[in-house]
Amino acid sequence: EGKDVLIGEFGKDYGNYFSVLTLIASSKTDRGSIESILDMPVGGFLDKLEKDYNIITRNRPFMAKEGSRSNRYKIEDNFLNFWFRFIFKYRSTIEIGNYGYVREIVERDYEMYSGLVLEKYFRAKLIETMQYSDVKSYWNNKGEDEIDIVAINDMNKTIEFYEVKRNKQKIKLSILEDKARKIIAKFPDYTIEYKGLSLVDM
Repeated sequence: EGKDVLIGEFGKDYGNYFSVLTLIASSKTDRGSIESILDMPVGGFLDKLEKDYNIITRNRPFMAKEGSRSNRYKIEDNFLNFWFRFIFKYRSTIEIGNYGYVREIVERDYEMYSGLVLEKYFRAKLIETMQYSDVKSYWNNKGEDEIDIVAINDMNKTIEFYEVKRNKQKIKLSILEDKARKIIAKFPDYTIEYKGLSLVDM
């Protein structure tokens, strides 16, 4: 039923919209990667998914200016994200009744998938505190040195860097510090903190 609603919304181009959303749900979140895989321009589809349908959001990394080409796209609704990641993507397997295969895929990928959902949860919780002037993720121009959450308070001159893991034991703050070096060099007067968040902090 939900699929039919989306098809009705997207019209004759629904196949292209579904392909774009499936890639975003599968962590192909930048325009270049999506266009490379689909071998077609997708700017128009991304704009409509963001502005007309409100299904995806465009995210800039911390410190990036408006108009940056380092944007990444995310599906906002957790149910839709799961559906495109695991159900629609493997619809042919489901249609032939091989549910065990799909279950194995979900079990294999669930830790990484749920880790991204956990990041989203903690990012929202930090925003809700109203203690920060900005809360974003970070990645450099090459898409490397990713930092899960950067929370800055320009009034108090503080920056908090967060690593988010399902398992608290896997948090490595020393690695987080290395990734943040180039950022903190641009904020010499700010107090810096490095923190870890996991399932036990929910």
